[in-house]
Formats: sequence, C-alpha cells, structure tokens
Amino acid sequence: RAHHQHGAVLWRVALQITPGILFGTAVGTRLAAYVPARPLAIFFTLFVCFVATQMILNLKPKAARELPGTLGVFSVGAGIGGLSSLVAVGGGAMTVPFLTWCNVPTQKAIGTSAAVGFPIALGGTLGYVYNGWGEALLPSGSLGFVHLPSLAWMVPFSMLAAPFGARMTHRLP
Repeated sequence: RAHHQHGAVLWRVALQITPGILFGTAVGTRLAAYVPARPLAIFFTLFVCFVATQMILNLKPKAARELPGTLGVFSVGAGIGGLSSLVAVGGGAMTVPFLTWCNVPTQKAIGTSAAVGFPIALGGTLGYVYNGWGEALLPSGSLGFVHLPSLAWMVPFSMLAAPFGARMTHRLP
C-alpha cells in the first residue's frame, strides 16, 4: 500500500508475473516436502552467496534491455516462486534484481516486488500447509509445515515495519 501511494508499483507487471509465481510456489513447496533439510540449507547458503555477489558487483544491464513478453514474465515468475518457496524468502531477492536488470527504476522494482510478495507468501504458506499436512514429528502449534506461533509473531511486526521500509526506499538513493 505504501509503495502504491508513492506510485512505485507497476501493477501490469505484478499481474503478469503473479500466475507464474503461484505455479512456481506450488511446485517449490511440493519439492521441498521431499528434499531433506541439509541439502535445502546448502542450497539456501549458495543462493544467498549468489545474490550477495550480484549486489556487490552491481552489474548494469544494457540500456536497451526491457521486460520480456507475457510468457517470459510468467516463466521468470515461476522461477522466482519456486526458488522463493525452496529457500524461504519473500522473492524480493530475485524480483528486484530481475526488474532492475530489465531497466525498471530501482524504487519501482522494489515497490513491484513488494506487491508480488503477497502472492509468494500466500502460495508458499498454502503449499507448506498442504504438503506438510499429517506429517509426523512437527512441533506443537504447526499446521502442516507452518508453525503458527512463529507466524503470529512475524505478521504484526512485518506489517508495522513495512511502511517504514517503503518510506526509506523513496528517500534513499
């Protein structure tokens, strides 16, 4: 909402990428249910190192680079949704670099990424509830692979912090 108020959400792109994100999270959460924790932890570590390297190198796209067509955006969305659900990130670590690589201004990339964070979270949550349903040895308070007490702590603090983050996005270079 805060990014929208700053005019920083490309809703056309958000609507184009969301079906792919939902498809990707469905596949990713299904796959994650069968992959042991150690390989997921290693994959997560390598993924974070890859993203950090991209940020440190600050690679610039060609000036003529644009967003791909509908199928391309869907495919990228599926990859973002799948990877996000596998490594348990909101997708901004992939959505922002993809959009900026396509010459979308950084503030609009961040705002659009925040908008598609909701379908990633929703798809991932529903997928992990479904795929973990009836799983033995989960902690008390779990609904599938979702630990409800942790969710109850994260949601209100995320909602309180999000407007501050959005304001800072539009104040910082």
